Amino acid sequence: MSLTTLRTRTAVLLTVAITTIILILALFFYIKRQFFITRTEINEDVMVEKIVSMGKLELVKYSMKDVIEKKEIRNILPDKRILFVAVGEVTGCIDLTKIKKSDIVPSGSDSLTVFLPKPEICYVKLDHQQSKVYDVSGAWFPGDSKNMVEDIYKIAERQILENAGKQNILGKTNENARLIFRPMLENISGKKVGIEFRQ
Repeated sequence: MSLTTLRTRTAVLLTVAITTIILILALFFYIKRQFFITRTEINEDVMVEKIVSMGKLELVKYSMKDVIEKKEIRNILPDKRILFVAVGEVTGCIDLTKIKKSDIVPSGSDSLTVFLPKPEICYVKLDHQQSKVYDVSGAWFPGDSKNMVEDIYKIAERQILENAGKQNILGKTNENARLIFRPMLENISGKKVGIEFRQ
């Protein structure tokens, strides 16, 4: 075997070996990448259960923060306790769909009285991103913590509504309705307008 043939064979073998190593490395990195790539799939089936015409005019919104502690005192085991900071809002509104023609009562040639529906609470909503459970203790069983958290969210929603009531949210809704509707209706009608609320 001549030296030239030997060199040629060595070069071919070396080329094949390098190509094989490159292919093996490429395959290794491709497979490694496939193992660590994750895809997120979200599937949903949307069903519209009810369509409601909205006629509620929001007149006041209270943004509230409340620190709530709930304790369950036990005789033998340590007490169950949860500390929760609730952040939410309560909105007062008037349902304009309830206004009828008979609610507009003329009083003389230059004035009229408009009877508005009673103010109501539109919604109470907890901000789940800002509300936080700060401490849970005394939960011995796996489902205890979950039940305590679910329960404290319900309590927080009730407390926020109750606190808004104590701070007279419906009175403020009433006041804002007068401030908004009186000048608007006076401009439209060209008459002096009195605002009253249905009992």
